[in-house]
Amino acid sequence: MYGRWRRNVRGCLGSWSDMHPRRRHRKNATAMRMVGRQLARFREAASLTQRELAAEFNLGEETVASIEQGRRPLKPDLAQRFDDRLDTKGALSVAVEHMPEVDLIPAWAEEYMDLEREALALSWYENQVLPGLLQTERYARAVFRTDVPALSEDEVDRLIAARLARQEVLRRAQPPTISFVVSEAVLIDRLGGDSVRHEALQHVRMCAEVPGFTIQVMPLGRESHAGLSGPFILLETPDHQHLAYAEGQRGSQLISSPDEVSILGRKYAMLRTQALNAEETRGLLDRLLGDR
Repeated sequence: MYGRWRRNVRGCLGSWSDMHPRRRHRKNATAMRMVGRQLARFREAASLTQRELAAEFNLGEETVASIEQGRRPLKPDLAQRFDDRLDTKGALSVAVEHMPEVDLIPAWAEEYMDLEREALALSWYENQVLPGLLQTERYARAVFRTDVPALSEDEVDRLIAARLARQEVLRRAQPPTISFVVSEAVLIDRLGGDSVRHEALQHVRMCAEVPGFTIQVMPLGRESHAGLSGPFILLETPDHQHLAYAEGQRGSQLISSPDEVSILGRKYAMLRTQALNAEETRGLLDRLLGDR
């Protein structure tokens, strides 16, 4: 039985890019990519390489490359600095200012996603829905369709595309080490209906076999629980800075205070001792899927 899941591990790491080439093409045609192409053209006109431009602004070469490829948004302050250096008469700042709202990401989310994209390690506790990095397209659609006030279908499509794009971090040449602790209630919940739930469980089960992934389920019925204050994510950056990220009903926050990060780190350590271990979690997933 485990062999079957191991043979299908690629379903966790490669399925969405293989199954949805048109969606990926649409993503490349967004306003973010157009702004990135403008930056590339201005940079080349100034006879600068990506490395040279990055060095002048104390940025990584990959940061400039990501912006030019439309994978990372150009922030207003950096757009203005590029305009000044490349003598663009404010073209980049104007483009960023008038970018369609659907492509504008709140600053807090933008900063977190930049960090997530490059993280060495992620530790993720979730008690409401499957973590975004584990969601299938149909499950993500069910999540966004439950928003109140309701989102338009176009908004839902854009949010799904952004969520699936975030999963590219799992397909890096050197992906991060990731630990998930997920409430059993999330696995039992029928969000989107039985078919969506079954597909999502299959996807999680495949991901449970990926090297570098650890998935643990927090069982129902416990007499103690270290995660009652809600979901959060711990993150380690390439320069070994430890940060945390927490979401609430009407906002989210990126946490850099060592004291606050330490508290969440201790909570996560306790959650891992209270949750089923990885082998027990795979067994539970098999039972939920009907594989005895």
